[in-house]
Amino acid sequence: MLNIDQAKTHLSRLIEEVMEGGTVVVAKAGKPMVQLVPVAAAGGARPLGLLAGPAKESADCWSPDQKVEQWFYGEEKVGAPRVAE
Repeated sequence: MLNIDQAKTHLSRLIEEVMEGGTVVVAKAGKPMVQLVPVAAAGGARPLGLLAGPAKESADCWSPDQKVEQWFYGEEKVGAPRVAE
């Protein structure tokens, strides 16, 4: 366990230690605060077109939903024209 000043002074060495499988804990006033851990390696390139193809939507997916309109506009404004219309 190191204090913050020691960790700042020896950060490069501590990073190498963690990358080799070691554990580094940084403390403040003798209390452990953080632990240095390596970042997981990236899994490589992501495949393109993962969601390719036509999207399926129901016939009424774009029609107004009264319950949602009540949440946003209140009961008195259900069915009232909105600014974007």
